Amino acid sequence: MLDRIALALLIVGGVNWGLVGIFQLDIIAWLFGGSAAVISRVLYIIVAIAAVWCISLLFKHNSLIESEV
Repeated sequence: MLDRIALALLIVGGVNWGLVGIFQLDIIAWLFGGSAAVISRVLYIIVAIAAVWCISLLFKHNSLIESEV
């Protein structure tokens, strides 16, 4: 379950960065009062922790994938 939560947070962060790159619109900063606001910084940190967690997914043994190959 933790893997799915981390992946969902990473997707939200990726979409936010895409919006920053394409439209120069940071949704998190816009919603919570700027990128320096405490809540925005906390959310950025949570997304960063989720990204670090998802690195472990690259090295996890997945029997479903292994059985199909």
